[in-house]
Amino acid sequence: MDADAALLADPDTAGLGAKEDRHFVTALARGLSVLACFGPGRTSLANHDIAEACGLPRSTVSRLTYTLTKLGYLQHLPEIGRYRLGTATIALSSAALGGLDVRGIARPVLRAVAEAANASVGLGVRDRLSMRYVDCQRGPAAISLNLDTGSRISLARSAMGRAYVAICTDREREGIYEDLKALDPVAWPALRAGLDRAVAEHQEIGCCTSFGEWQETVCAIAVGFHPGGGLPPMSVNCGAPTVITDARFLMEVARPRLIAAVRSLDGVMGA
Repeated sequence: MDADAALLADPDTAGLGAKEDRHFVTALARGLSVLACFGPGRTSLANHDIAEACGLPRSTVSRLTYTLTKLGYLQHLPEIGRYRLGTATIALSSAALGGLDVRGIARPVLRAVAEAANASVGLGVRDRLSMRYVDCQRGPAAISLNLDTGSRISLARSAMGRAYVAICTDREREGIYEDLKALDPVAWPALRAGLDRAVAEHQEIGCCTSFGEWQETVCAIAVGFHPGGGLPPMSVNCGAPTVITDARFLMEVARPRLIAAVRSLDGVMGA
C-alpha cells in the first residue's frame, strides 16, 4: 500500500489520532486518499486498484469514486471501467502551483546546477509522508531520472525528503516521526537512524545524502531552505542513475554548486 494512501485510509491506526480528534473528518480524508492514488504511471485506475492502494473496502471506494465523479474530481471511463483525474483537479493544481512564485525564481538556478552536474535537479515540497516535485531540470545526459513536476518520492529515504526533515521545526519533525513509526513499526528503527543521520549531515556538510537507499540504482544529495513569504520549507535535490554519476562526484563536484545555489534561494520570497 502507498504510504500516503495508508495514512489517509486508516488514520486511527496510522498515527493521525482521528479517534481523539473530533475535528478530523475521516470521510474527507478517505476521499483525498483516492485522489492521491493517481500519478505518473497510474493515470487510470479501476475501483479494485484504488481499494488495494488505499486499503479500503471496494464498497467504500465505489461510493467515493461516484461522489468524486459527480463533483468533477474524477472522470469515469465506462468503456474500460476505470477512472482518471477530472478537470476539477486541474483548477486545484493550477492554483497551488500558481502560488509558488519561487519556482520561476528557482528555475534558472536549478538549470545551471543540472547542466554543471549533468544530473537531474528538482525542487520539492512535503506532501504528507512524501516529497512532491514542483519543478525539475535535467542536465545533458542521455539517461536521467524518470521524475518530473508532480512526481512523488519517499520522505524518509530520499535525499530531498531528508533535507526537508533536517530544516523543518522540531515540532513538525516529531509529528513526521510519529506518523512513520505508526505506519511501519518494524521499519521505523532503520528509518529513524537514517533521518537522524541526515539531520546531522545537513548541519555538518551542508546537504543530505541518499546513495542507493531510495532506489538502489540512484545516487542523490539535497539541501533544504526556507523561501520565506509564508511558504513552507522546501528542498532541492541533485541526482542521477549510478550509471551516470556516483557518490564521490556528487559530494566533491556537485555539492558545492548545489549548496551555493540553494543559499541564493533562502528567503527569496521575503518576510
